[in-house]
Amino acid sequence: MKFRSKASASAVLAATALLAMPPTVASAGGGSPVGRAEGRFLPSSYFPPDAVFPPDAVTYDWTKVPVGTHVTVVERTGARTTGVELAVSGLLPNRVYGAHAHTKPCGRAPEDAGPHYQHIKDPHQPSTDPAYANAANEVWLDLTTDARGRAVAESTHDWRFRRGEARSVVIHDHGTMTDPGDAGTAGARLACLTVPFV
Repeated sequence: MKFRSKASASAVLAATALLAMPPTVASAGGGSPVGRAEGRFLPSSYFPPDAVFPPDAVTYDWTKVPVGTHVTVVERTGARTTGVELAVSGLLPNRVYGAHAHTKPCGRAPEDAGPHYQHIKDPHQPSTDPAYANAANEVWLDLTTDARGRAVAESTHDWRFRRGEARSVVIHDHGTMTDPGDAGTAGARLACLTVPFV
């Protein structure tokens, strides 16, 4: 991983050094851990345009997801269940963020992560129908940070991911909406962590 300049690299290292360790993730789903991804959010602008996109954790809005914010996602599975745990530290304090599993890996642009993963796919996309865009059919991991910018969320389901169709967790600007026409929406995509969901 190469930065554009030593100054940019130093700025990121200085920012990350100020952050506390993330909170401990819980044990959603009660199953065995089968996957884990973690990192510190870096801006995509630190990497040259011709490079293969290297960071697993990307922030698109430094003011709302600061550079260096730590993120961890753990996937647990049972015989027929999936649990996903999200833990963060370094976000803005006392604030609500939306978060969901998405279908593609993170990229330079927020849209690169694709739509939400849905167990039963809505034939009409983008999906804002509560019959499909809901917390039982998607993985919703909305967060409410404490005074130190730390938060933990978990989501448990009685289904398993289709292999290769869930690839990231995206943090959004506000809590997830549930009304028809807005269901599943949570504002701008602020940051993204690529996750090798099983």
